[in-house]
This record gives sequence, C-alpha cells and structure tokens, in this order.
Amino acid sequence: MIETEVYQFITQSKLGVLGTIGELGAPQSALVGIGVTEKLEIVFDTVKSSRKYRNLIARPECSFSIGWAGEKTVQYEGVAEELIGGSENQKVYFDAYFKAWPDGPARLSWAGIVHFVVRPKWIRYSDYDERPPLIQEFKFDSPGV
Repeated sequence: MIETEVYQFITQSKLGVLGTIGELGAPQSALVGIGVTEKLEIVFDTVKSSRKYRNLIARPECSFSIGWAGEKTVQYEGVAEELIGGSENQKVYFDAYFKAWPDGPARLSWAGIVHFVVRPKWIRYSDYDERPPLIQEFKFDSPGV
C-alpha cells in the first residue's frame, strides 16, 4: 500500500464523516462531500452558519472516516484551513473538489458558502476484506505530503 493507492481509494469515496470538537469540548460529526488532492489534502464545502464551520475556525484539528463499502476504510487526522479568496493554491483545491462534485461551482453563489482544505497529519488505511488484513499507516510531519 502506497500513498497513491490511498489517493485512489479516497477519490472513489466522495463522502466522508468529518469529526470536529464543539465549543464545550463535545465531539460532533457530519457527513460531507469531499474531494482530494494528490497530496492527500481533503477539500469540502460548508456554510458559515454550520456547527462544523464554527468548530474548525476555533479548533482546526479534525478527523475523517472515509469508506464503508465492504471493510475498507481510511481513518484520517489533520488540520483544517479555510480557503480565503486568492489563496496560493486555491485553484488546485477547487479543481480537486469540483472533479468529485461537478455541481460545486453552482453552490459558489450560496450565501455564506466556504471551502476548507484539511492537510493530513496521520492516515490509516485498513482492508479487512483481505486475509490477512491489510493495515497501513502514514504519518506527516508537516502540512501536506
């Protein structure tokens, strides 16, 4: 298992459960549509009125669970950053997201719509359909890969 295979798995998934920490320290989860860059950065959109938006602005550390067909999953921990207009790599992130979600550009006109990029710190790919199970971990010391 190499990082390119993890990239392929995530691109096929399109959805992930985002975990954040709420204002009072309680965990909160939300199913979100995702795109992924070749550096394994996850991109998603939300609105400023959502709990996830408030949580990530206050505490950018977050997690994802991705994949639930069969027994193949990715556990993902990283740090989120809101994409502000004119961000250095904004085109790369939008391209990754809009590739997965072609209707994404239509949502750009929504009131309060924002995009986040999550850069990986730790990823674990598990395939329990394999015998013996295939489990591979990746650690990232700096933002991105």
